[in-house]
Amino acid sequence: MPKASATKTDAAASDYLSVRTVDVVPGDAGLRLDRWFQRHIPELGHGRLQKLLRTAQVKVDGKRATANQHIEAGQTIRIPPLPGLMDATGVKKPARNVSVKDAEDLVARVLYRDDDIIALNKPPGLAVQGGTGTDKHLDGMLDALRFDSEDRPRLVHRLDRDTSGVLVLARTARAAAYLAKSFAGRTVKKTYWALTLRVPSPSEGTIDIPLAKAEGLMGREKMEESEEGDSAVTDYRVVEDVSRAAWVELWPRTGRTHQLRAHMAAIGTPIVGDRKYGGTEANLPGIAPKLHLHAAALALRLPSGMQWEVTAPLPEHMAATWQLLGFDVPKQKKRKRPG
Repeated sequence: MPKASATKTDAAASDYLSVRTVDVVPGDAGLRLDRWFQRHIPELGHGRLQKLLRTAQVKVDGKRATANQHIEAGQTIRIPPLPGLMDATGVKKPARNVSVKDAEDLVARVLYRDDDIIALNKPPGLAVQGGTGTDKHLDGMLDALRFDSEDRPRLVHRLDRDTSGVLVLARTARAAAYLAKSFAGRTVKKTYWALTLRVPSPSEGTIDIPLAKAEGLMGREKMEESEEGDSAVTDYRVVEDVSRAAWVELWPRTGRTHQLRAHMAAIGTPIVGDRKYGGTEANLPGIAPKLHLHAAALALRLPSGMQWEVTAPLPEHMAATWQLLGFDVPKQKKRKRPG
């Protein structure tokens, strides 16, 4: 029996010396099992993981597992004892090296931090997770955001590579489980800002168009309207407009892949810079040919019970566009760490 005075180091060490069962959170849904281990226990190593899989010590939902099987939210992963993953001081070994420049940039992008979560202003162009041809991604740099914690933060939701704005990370397993339920239960309010080609009509409303993955794209992910697809619902409102474009506020009720991009294109007002859904006409003269979609704010109830909201300033290319078009952007406040 552990003593009541056990330290955090003792607790971390005991995690490695006993069998654990971990729930798969929505932010990890669709990952290969080996990539899940790379994300959460990267110090384990590929060779040792393969041995554990061959001897059926790692299981998914109580069944023998393989490295390349894809996992889904709500499944359970059995992790056997993992002795030897602590350094000489009894502290978990560092997982990955992050360049000083990347680490400083990520820390500077922190909008809010407490003992449970970190809110980050993700830059456009940075993938959240790795994939084919993607060597640099946020998931591979999360060690830079440990701060005073022994554990690396965990992803609980995602943003597209070219979408900027608020991304929430969990700092503990308990917070990850809580946030996963919040996102899955749709109790999180997400507000996006977009620049659309042309002005949506009516000026506010709801888009209810089911979406399904398009086929035959040689690995390129794209969604399309389909009666057989998953329900996808978006509320929107035009904030300001000029003759050729509009600043639109968007509130997704569901969380389908590329939902906002596909929905705005479906009503004839694609997001500026979105060549995938708007084609070449989605670019406007004098405006940066980058995706103009930003996760501007996110509101939820924190694990502490506090109702909380955080906002993220526009990325450089969108701020320049807003200035060029004369849009009046209200000042967005950063919520700093309490105390």
